[in-house]
Amino acid sequence: MKQQQILPLARDYALIVAGVMLQALSMVLFYIPGKLAAGGVSGIAQLMGNFTGWPVGTLYIILNVPLMALGWKYLGGRRFLTRTIFAVLGYSIALDVLTILLPPHGLTSDSILNALYGGVIGGVGVGLVLRGQGTTGGTDILVRVLNLWRGMPYSQTYIATDVFVVLVAGLSFGWELALYAVVALYVGGLAAEFAAEGVRTTRTVLIITSNPHPVAQRVIEELQRGVTLWQGQGMYSNQDRQILFCAVSRAEVNPIKAIIHEADPQAFVVIGEAYEALGEGFKSLRPM
Repeated sequence: MKQQQILPLARDYALIVAGVMLQALSMVLFYIPGKLAAGGVSGIAQLMGNFTGWPVGTLYIILNVPLMALGWKYLGGRRFLTRTIFAVLGYSIALDVLTILLPPHGLTSDSILNALYGGVIGGVGVGLVLRGQGTTGGTDILVRVLNLWRGMPYSQTYIATDVFVVLVAGLSFGWELALYAVVALYVGGLAAEFAAEGVRTTRTVLIITSNPHPVAQRVIEELQRGVTLWQGQGMYSNQDRQILFCAVSRAEVNPIKAIIHEADPQAFVVIGEAYEALGEGFKSLRPM
């Protein structure tokens, strides 16, 4: 394997290891002692562990075996399954080891602190695993299989699983703790998105102008950004229009608005938030 392939692979697995460790820490220090049900299969394993006394990590592996078999049969993809198995085993082992090493009462008895810190730390862990192009199995496999079988949207399966876990948690631990679990799920989702994608600082700018060349020239010279020219037509006026498109950083939004105003005060401008920008001037595009 070439060095260009080894380094990204090592980086991905390092992110997965860090991610599953953070997820396990959030469970052992906040979710389990605080009786807050985590979402998905982790939450189901946690509830089963509460009833049976079995280690949560062991139950997590048991629950994932049929799901990974489904993934192997219907999803395929050696890389996906290899990283999933690695993450599931790593998370389960870390969960059981940390349960032995760390105090069983956690760090705090305050439910809101357990929800906030558990959500943030666990969410960052999920995001790091995703950034490493991995998954901790469980619901991630289930949603893909159901989407393949029934065309069910991912969001519906995630929500249905989490609602089921929260309802069972409410019956088991009390409804107040179930409400705190919802807070933890929401905070965890935000933290996971932030860790996986980072801060979205890229903005897209769409400019419909009758004076495109001065605008483009100043953007290129003053902001050092590329500009693309499209030909369009106004459907209301039935007149030809020239459209400029470029991507800028968040800090460059006000400067580009000033440039447009000076060159063409009558221009129509749409500024949007980009999911991600890859290529020259932004993050480099790397192989998946």
